[in-house]
Amino acid sequence: MSFVKGINMDNLNYFSLLCFVWAFIALGSRAIILYLGEHRNKWELQKVFSLKKPGWIYSVAVISVLTVGYTWLQVWFAGIRYSWIIAALITLTLIKVFMVLFNYQEFHSFVKEIQKSRQKLTKFSFAVTLFVIACVLMGIYLY
Repeated sequence: MSFVKGINMDNLNYFSLLCFVWAFIALGSRAIILYLGEHRNKWELQKVFSLKKPGWIYSVAVISVLTVGYTWLQVWFAGIRYSWIIAALITLTLIKVFMVLFNYQEFHSFVKEIQKSRQKLTKFSFAVTLFVIACVLMGIYLY
């Protein structure tokens, strides 16, 4: 089965799958923002990033660290060219994960700051869109 001419879905490797999953998560978050519209701010601050650090953050931190560790193991043992690129990018996400985990109040302030400014939210969403495009292109053509 092929979704792009010349790309065989049966030959997906861990790194291309990682690119597609990461792009899907990023797109999903943007879709939720669009769907919720003006209610998004209230929902984010009450449900997702409440004033008190939510418990789900610990699970995400553990999953993130395990994913990064497994990804680097795959870099060393799978022999896929350029796999270090996605491994380096996913390792950089640990900065955000640890910021949320260990400095939650500052992250909460950042979320509120983004919510206040439509221009900042637009820039942030544009950056996420570029990231999604880069992930999909890497998943298709690099891996």
